Amino acid sequence: MVRFLLDGKNEMMLRCTLLLSVAVAGCGKLGQVGRAPEFSPLEGSSQNYAMYAATLPEDLAASTPADDSSLWEAGTESLFGDRRAATRGDILTVVIEIDDSAAISNSTGRSRSGQQKSGLPEFLGIPQRLDEALPDGASMAEAFESKSSSTFKGSGNVARNEQLTLRIAATVVEQLPNGVLRIEGQQEVRVNFEMRELIVTGFVRPIDISRQNEITYDKIAGARIAYGGRGQITDMQQPTYGQQAADILLPF
Repeated sequence: MVRFLLDGKNEMMLRCTLLLSVAVAGCGKLGQVGRAPEFSPLEGSSQNYAMYAATLPEDLAASTPADDSSLWEAGTESLFGDRRAATRGDILTVVIEIDDSAAISNSTGRSRSGQQKSGLPEFLGIPQRLDEALPDGASMAEAFESKSSSTFKGSGNVARNEQLTLRIAATVVEQLPNGVLRIEGQQEVRVNFEMRELIVTGFVRPIDISRQNEITYDKIAGARIAYGGRGQITDMQQPTYGQQAADILLPF
């Protein structure tokens, strides 16, 4: 076993390093004291870039009617136009309705026992000669005997019930070569000092988008749905940094 011995100076430096690490981790939270959580900026995001890229001159030229004197308009604003999201920068509504429940019960039982006995009562008179040198009560006729037994029982129960109904507007940020659309949506609602966040990403087929320009979450491939929050309530529900570090480092 290798032991690391710290003298008084090294021990003091170690303590200072730990305190400094905890202080640096908490500085970000100290800046939010007395202030509401800030909204995430939209500038520079994939949604913002997709919307600006969709307004390039070549895209606008492709959506204009070929003949200004015609009564027919080929754009999405016409009476019979298709208003479903189809290209980069378009917006569609994602409907999230999760009503999931599951109950799992499992039990396991295992029992095992074993017994082994061996000896050498006769073998050319050798056991008898060895018995003379053995302590009283010991004999080669019963040289070895062992018994073992083990019992294990385990049980587990899981009961889960989740209900979530949300609607969020998502932006088409990329159109893949096979026609599949990659969408991203982010929604933030601030109530007092608590920020509720909803994030949706994934891939959708244009054919799965309804005439109301909506798509359900179960038709999104590679869907990533996150619903959470940040603020005073969330901070109170989380253990402190010191407690989290102790839970990781302490072996008991």
